[in-house]
Amino acid sequence: MDSLTNRIIRAGKLDHELYREVKEDPEALGPALNVVLLSSLAAGIGSLQLGIIGFVTGTAAAFAGWLVWTLIIYLVGSKILPEARTRTSLPQLLRVAGFASAPGILRLLAGIPYLGGLVIFAASLWMLTAMIIATRQALDYESAWRAAGVCLLGWILQGMAIAPFLLMMSAKM
Repeated sequence: MDSLTNRIIRAGKLDHELYREVKEDPEALGPALNVVLLSSLAAGIGSLQLGIIGFVTGTAAAFAGWLVWTLIIYLVGSKILPEARTRTSLPQLLRVAGFASAPGILRLLAGIPYLGGLVIFAASLWMLTAMIIATRQALDYESAWRAAGVCLLGWILQGMAIAPFLLMMSAKM
């Protein structure tokens, strides 16, 4: 099994050590962004029941949502609410957050009738959990609760930032 596939599986298993590894591995940025791309494309494919516009919108919204969420986590977690030992860079957070998007690959199945909503819900909670673990590792937080708070705040704020885009796109469908 190649390294990227192995890391995706470990990310899906919520392997704390994986996030510590990729935080310290500058070579992991490209693979992490590939995981985000796969996850975003899966969201687009899961939206194909809405046609090509659904695919494009789903893919773009998933990628933009991940990027906005990650930037908010970086700003809030490292600049506003750091712990005394918090030392991180944006590339380090991008690496761990990229792998935290691995559960989003399940959104590929979102187009299945009657199961799509459940798939999206499960993938979203799984990605949130992965992001909490990733954030705790990247920001060197002692407290999982602090990581959870930062991630939840970021999730809510990115939802508010992306919602107008999604509403505008859905009005054009």
